[in-house]
Amino acid sequence: MRILKQVPTATGTVTVLGYVPSRSVWVKGFAPIRHPLMTMQLVEPFPTPVQEPAHLRLARWRREVPLYRELYQTIPGRADLGARDWLRLPFVTRREMGLNFPHNFLRDGVELSTLLDRAEVELEHTSGTSGERQPLLLGVGWWGEQESRALRLNSFVWRELEQHPTARRAVLASPSCGGGLCNQGQTTARERTEELVLLLSTSRQPWLWSDSEWDRIVREILAWEPLFLDADPVYATALARHCLRRGVRFPSLRFVLSSYEFVSAFHRAAITRALDVPVFNLYGATETGHLLMEDESGILRASTETAWLEIVQPDAKGVGELVVTTMTNEYMPLIRYRIGDLALRTRLNSDMAWELHGRVRDALRRDDGTWLTTRQVDECLRPVTGILHYQCVQDAAGNVRIRYIPDDVSPESQELSEAVDQLHCLLGRSSRVSARPAGMLLGEPSGKFRLTRRTLE
Repeated sequence: MRILKQVPTATGTVTVLGYVPSRSVWVKGFAPIRHPLMTMQLVEPFPTPVQEPAHLRLARWRREVPLYRELYQTIPGRADLGARDWLRLPFVTRREMGLNFPHNFLRDGVELSTLLDRAEVELEHTSGTSGERQPLLLGVGWWGEQESRALRLNSFVWRELEQHPTARRAVLASPSCGGGLCNQGQTTARERTEELVLLLSTSRQPWLWSDSEWDRIVREILAWEPLFLDADPVYATALARHCLRRGVRFPSLRFVLSSYEFVSAFHRAAITRALDVPVFNLYGATETGHLLMEDESGILRASTETAWLEIVQPDAKGVGELVVTTMTNEYMPLIRYRIGDLALRTRLNSDMAWELHGRVRDALRRDDGTWLTTRQVDECLRPVTGILHYQCVQDAAGNVRIRYIPDDVSPESQELSEAVDQLHCLLGRSSRVSARPAGMLLGEPSGKFRLTRRTLE
């Protein structure tokens, strides 16, 4: 820990403490993930107008950010924008984010090189799972701050982190290089360690890894003694299978954070059974920060200080596309950003709760043209025992082929047949559904997996 900079303000000098930004830890494909208690800590808040009322902040961004000045030429510029005018604001997608970057976000007279020299921003990238990697401008220290806000939504997780301020994490996900740390190829544990983080995987496609590779990962986890595992659920499920076969447990482990992609009920069951710790879903994206955190009772809660969330184009059940307005990244604010995921907003007593339904592009199509989401497919298959991981692929004719990796005890034929029939009914009578076991299932080039997809892409 050292002083990174001192910034004079009207109320005095703000001292920014933390680790050198260039040594940040990168995971999530190529995205930065940092321990919430290890990254930038401020004696006072950043000297930016973060405390201003949200409606004034949004009005200022619409005036100052070139992207929004161009998009919102016909929208009233007043701060008290009504609901009707808000719904007229065009959506932002990856396309708009990338057009003329970074000048589409830099204020007039501001140069990226100046911000980098002053250690005010970090130039990061998305993981590239939805296309080409998108460069991003993130305020220094912003990632750790927003992650902390999300983790506080789970009292069990936050209590553990407060009780263990130097807690270590082990990361099991698609490997990456960046920020002075690399876990691709033949690398040692020391080369994959940064401060309180150990990156475990050195290649993609975990279902192809040998027993010796998994034994190496087990040895490293036991030696590292992490408080928690930060994992892609598919990679963690493959680890769970190996641990069950070897009879291995990790005494230091208190919980698993499942992130990076949709977590199936099968994944959660296998991880919990093998590691004997709770699994909590942490959802977000590099460009938005963490948006939803599963609390200790299993409810997904929104991190409302980090972003506003909308559901657009909902179906009859209320499932629609998630739209995000970020509220704390001053350097690259996203207003009405289509993140590409489906979700459902519900009320539980007086609280707001959320359900994640997977990627928009991964939803299957019913006979009537409506979508069948990844979550709905997963719920349909959930009663089947003996499945670790699966993929449902729908062809142009609407027929679905299910391939699944069985547990050590394969599914009972009656359970599987009933699930296939139910899925057939959900899709429509014109479709055919078949299921068969597979020795392994390959992921995408990015290293992520898709539980459902259509071949029409």
